[in-house]
Amino acid sequence: MDINHILQLPFTHEGGWQQLRQSRPSLNALILRVVLPLSLLPPVMLYYAIHHHGDALLPGLAERPWAIIAPALFTAELLTFLVMGWLIHGVADAHRLRLNHRDAYFLAAMVPLPLWFSSLTLFVPDMVFIVCGVLLALMLSCGLVYHGLQALAEREEDDIMVMSATYTIIAFGLMAWGVLLALVWAL
Repeated sequence: MDINHILQLPFTHEGGWQQLRQSRPSLNALILRVVLPLSLLPPVMLYYAIHHHGDALLPGLAERPWAIIAPALFTAELLTFLVMGWLIHGVADAHRLRLNHRDAYFLAAMVPLPLWFSSLTLFVPDMVFIVCGVLLALMLSCGLVYHGLQALAEREEDDIMVMSATYTIIAFGLMAWGVLLALVWAL
């Protein structure tokens, strides 16, 4: 699969999704090769940003117990992946979309990719840049939910059931993301 197909994933259900579906790894390989390593990225980047930029990002940030927060965030991300895979399958089933468990967990691993990579914005000690990077990642993740669900459930363009399922999945995903942020803030 070339880079053009990967870059098109949030914007279309054709091409790249079908190639990914045909060559998708097993759930164990998906967890070991994608979810585990990329779930480490946000906690590691947060730890880096706090120790290199500290209070330049937000006053009082450096005093927080980041040695506890980073592993807690990593654990919460892994649990969120498992819950979102289950949720995607349940929502798809409730909307009469043909999506097996393997495809649901595959989608649950693909959707947070932009969010995981957005943590790289923490290299730059500019809160506006970081927030813009995260908002862009959220938009790309929403596109991945819609077009991924459309492709994996083999539905047509502008299918109302896919749209409805997408809204539900995004709503739950945003709530889960909010819980992760609250976890970071509360510790």
